[in-house]
Amino acid sequence: MNKESNICKNIIPVLLSLLILALAAGTASAAQAPVDLGTAGNFVIMSKTGISTTGTTSIVGDIGVSPAAGSYITGFSLIADASNKFSTSSLVTGKVYAANYAPPTPSTMTTAVSDMQTAYNDAAGRTSPTETEKGAGNIGGMTLTPGLYKWGTGVKIPVGGVTLSGNANDVWIFQIAQDLTVDNGAKVTLSGGAQAKNIFWQVAGQTTLGTTSDFKGIILSKTLISMNTGATLNGRALAQTAVTLNANAITAPSSSVTPTNTPTVTSTTTGVVTGTQTNPAVTSTSAPAPTNKVPGFDFTLGIALLSVTYLFGKKRR
Repeated sequence: MNKESNICKNIIPVLLSLLILALAAGTASAAQAPVDLGTAGNFVIMSKTGISTTGTTSIVGDIGVSPAAGSYITGFSLIADASNKFSTSSLVTGKVYAANYAPPTPSTMTTAVSDMQTAYNDAAGRTSPTETEKGAGNIGGMTLTPGLYKWGTGVKIPVGGVTLSGNANDVWIFQIAQDLTVDNGAKVTLSGGAQAKNIFWQVAGQTTLGTTSDFKGIILSKTLISMNTGATLNGRALAQTAVTLNANAITAPSSSVTPTNTPTVTSTTTGVVTGTQTNPAVTSTSAPAPTNKVPGFDFTLGIALLSVTYLFGKKRR
């Protein structure tokens, strides 16, 4: 009997320790690593087929297109730099790049577009979501904590808006299988220190930001990103087709990557950028990047451990 008692004394702490470790692993699994944007993180707006604006738009950060040419950036009254490596616009506090500008811009843009596609695939490939089909696709009025949210449908943010609550290091990833629609006047509110640079909206369809809406985060869109009149964005608009603007304000969030080899030349001239469209090859990577997640807590394992602990304790008594 003493021998059995000693075995119980020894095994129960072990089982309890395993249970605690399993629970800790389950908590850790909810945390997501940020999506690595690579050199795409050097741009506040990037598109493969064009960027257009009407009205008085204000952009803080660099913008670019590839494989489209500079002629597919419309409404900005572009002014060519003497080097023809970039251009400027009164609407952009930053520089404007296109695939047909002078080297090294074409290769720089090809890499940035490839990085954008890799980032999209990474976000789309994350597994073990925190929640699925939240609100049946309508997240109006909700407060969402950090994690991975997945929908097999579109997502709508109505006029009541949505709040993202977490600290400065927390990450949100939204996997949306269809369109993302933000209603007129709707707002994404950040609380608790949450940062726009750590919020990733992976959209397989089209993204539409309604009139005067206020949006936060990095938009990784498979197709069009459309910003209606007066909509604002604190984040990035990275589209695999086009970006259309209408009197919008777009500001890059605090940098989530170390700036890399974006061309820099200081001299300017008054010539307007022209040129025929070029189509440098863009390499797309389909495999998602590793997420560095800890294996989650297995509920069945936890129940089994608790049951064994209980039985040994009962036998001991």
